[in-house]
Amino acid sequence: MSTPTDPALTGRTTEVLQTLIRNACVNDGTAASGQEQRNVAVIDQVLGDLDQVHFEPVPGRRSVLTTLEGTDPDAPTVLLLGHLDVVPVTREAWREDPFGGELIDGEVWGRGAVDMLNLTSSMAVAVEHLAARPQRPRSTVKFLAVADEEAGGALGAEWIVDHAWSDVACDYVLTESGGIPVDGARGRSIVFATAEKGIGWRRLTVRGTPGHGSMPYGADNALVTAAEVIRRITAFDPPPRLGAHWRAWVANLDLPAEVKDGLLDEGRLKDTLAQVDPKLARYGHACTHITVSPNVVRGGSKVNVIPDAVHLDLDIRTLPGVDGTEVDAMLTEALGDLAHRVTIVPGDVGRPPSASAQDTPLFDLLRRRAAAVHPGSEVLPWMTVGGTDASFFRRRGVPAYGAGMFSAEVPLEEFQSRFHGHDERIDLRSLGLSTQLWIDLVDGLAG
Repeated sequence: MSTPTDPALTGRTTEVLQTLIRNACVNDGTAASGQEQRNVAVIDQVLGDLDQVHFEPVPGRRSVLTTLEGTDPDAPTVLLLGHLDVVPVTREAWREDPFGGELIDGEVWGRGAVDMLNLTSSMAVAVEHLAARPQRPRSTVKFLAVADEEAGGALGAEWIVDHAWSDVACDYVLTESGGIPVDGARGRSIVFATAEKGIGWRRLTVRGTPGHGSMPYGADNALVTAAEVIRRITAFDPPPRLGAHWRAWVANLDLPAEVKDGLLDEGRLKDTLAQVDPKLARYGHACTHITVSPNVVRGGSKVNVIPDAVHLDLDIRTLPGVDGTEVDAMLTEALGDLAHRVTIVPGDVGRPPSASAQDTPLFDLLRRRAAAVHPGSEVLPWMTVGGTDASFFRRRGVPAYGAGMFSAEVPLEEFQSRFHGHDERIDLRSLGLSTQLWIDLVDGLAG
């Protein structure tokens, strides 16, 4: 790598990240969780004298916006978008305290170290640095640190876009996920997210008939029916759809030609995925299919009462061109003769797939910055199979990219496994590289 990092900026970002991790703003999906006001207080302190606007649709679920006005009114405005909440942990499965924020062997450990308190910290420090310089940047930069991303954004970015658009209006958005090196057939590539799948969560209610648990023979047990409903849904195999992002990804893979051919053949894709590395197979399947994951089951009231209703929450992710009607039709087909026993309603989160064009000055600048940090690399646009807050801005017509800049110390597959995983951690060089990236992009965008 040829681009140096500033030790002072790296150190400052590390300190902010450690503090955000220790605040443990865990979002379990309920309105009272998260309490991101604790992390907003940290961001407020970093931003110092800069004007800050707070948004708090529910007590404690606070987000913060600051705007650093540029000197050129004709230069584009870029919004740096980070989130402040993290997902729950299984503490006993971690090697270290998930909310300790400890620096161990050059890595900061803790929930959110990768998703995405690392980038939020680096954005805050970059804006602090830009504001402290004698000469303000030509481009206006906005920094928005939001609540509730991990539960769909209804109390964070989505609420702000819907209720305070004039405050956050911009020409570009930079958020997670991107800047990750991956070595492939053509050498090293740096991935930046230009698209993401949609979210079509569904709640299924399976009905039965209540009765005494001591006489189960012939009973209409909703839980037993629900088990078969889950089996059918998970066994259902919708046809694959091979989009441009998947084709570009396969072209970059360092695999034998016959394997790559199989990954690009709808008829052979399933069998080919079974032959490749499981981590690649999981991403490949998600990239090419509508996916359905039954993740929450609620039902039953007492051990000796046969349940008459069971609720299933399904995490459904959709590909471009798929709408809610198709999702419901797919579920009905999968249920078959049990469809009349099941009520299907939308879940808490729903949003269409989204994508941003790659022929923009900002994306071109991302290409150049990636080449400067990782000489000889090329940029590989990719599709995020999870959801991010970028989608709320894309539906307003604003190009949004998943970015950041990471070292090559951790392979992509290992890096991805740390999202919502045990032993989440980030190396210090990546923290410094991401902080410098935001500064370079703001400076370069009006150059």
